[in-house]
Amino acid sequence: MSAQSFQNIGTPGTPWGDAEKKQWRVLQHKKRSYTDEVVSKVDALRERFHVTQYGELDYAEDGRYPLFALLSKNWDGALPTALVTGGVHGYETSGVHGALLFLETYAERYAGKVNLIVAPCVSPWGYERIHRWNPFALDPNRSFYADSPAQESAALWNLVQPLRGQFLMHIDLHETTDSDESEFRPSLAARDGQPFEPGTIPDGFYLVDDTENPQPAFQDAIILAVAKVTHIAMSDMDATIIGSPVVAEGVIRYPLVKLGLCAGITGARYTTTTEVYPDSPRATVKQCNEAQAVAVVAGLDYALEHRS
Repeated sequence: MSAQSFQNIGTPGTPWGDAEKKQWRVLQHKKRSYTDEVVSKVDALRERFHVTQYGELDYAEDGRYPLFALLSKNWDGALPTALVTGGVHGYETSGVHGALLFLETYAERYAGKVNLIVAPCVSPWGYERIHRWNPFALDPNRSFYADSPAQESAALWNLVQPLRGQFLMHIDLHETTDSDESEFRPSLAARDGQPFEPGTIPDGFYLVDDTENPQPAFQDAIILAVAKVTHIAMSDMDATIIGSPVVAEGVIRYPLVKLGLCAGITGARYTTTTEVYPDSPRATVKQCNEAQAVAVVAGLDYALEHRS
């Protein structure tokens, strides 16, 4: 959908109400299959991991979407726990398939070292429609707090909260795409009744650290590992990436909890949000998925080495 399409919904300068959100929802069509592309891969991993359904999204005429997490098969309460999340923004494809690639290729090397929880596709409705929001024009990645209005966020919140205090690491896998600038930022401005202010899209991989709990050495370890797979984003001329000051190569910081971001839900010592750039002529789909999986591996290796 083009930015112009969003401008045709509602009145410029006025936030959307229920009628405008319904008008927007009618325009969202299924483009790919969560069952075929994600659930089938989860099912193929059932012999190697404990698969739990931690919730179900009921979106009326759009159907029901079971939410799955894969856990270490031999869970040991004496070990720390690490959470990997993908597809919080359903359109960010490598977050989903990078999490699955980690499970398929790397996860079992951590048996006996850490308890893993991997939720590969937090927002399946958005995955199928290649969209950032859920059906109610809510951004799940601004909705991670108690009594969240976003079903996707509330379900993951409820899965994680009983384990707070046990998490060593949480890595949340995302992408920054060209469509962020052409579609999703204009749609956000239209929804909120604000003027659209053009920005830039960084060419390359970067990380979002936590302003309230910065872990620069942890971020650096991930950047160094991912740089072997794909290129790291350079800052803009004003020394920012997406408008935020660059604090180290390929690293910016957000206040994760204050903004209701997924990476802030566990209280883990080591947290980060990855941002892959799939639209670069210098990166392939395979590289993007591998970059996500390698980021998880590098994060786990660092966190386990420095857990004391």
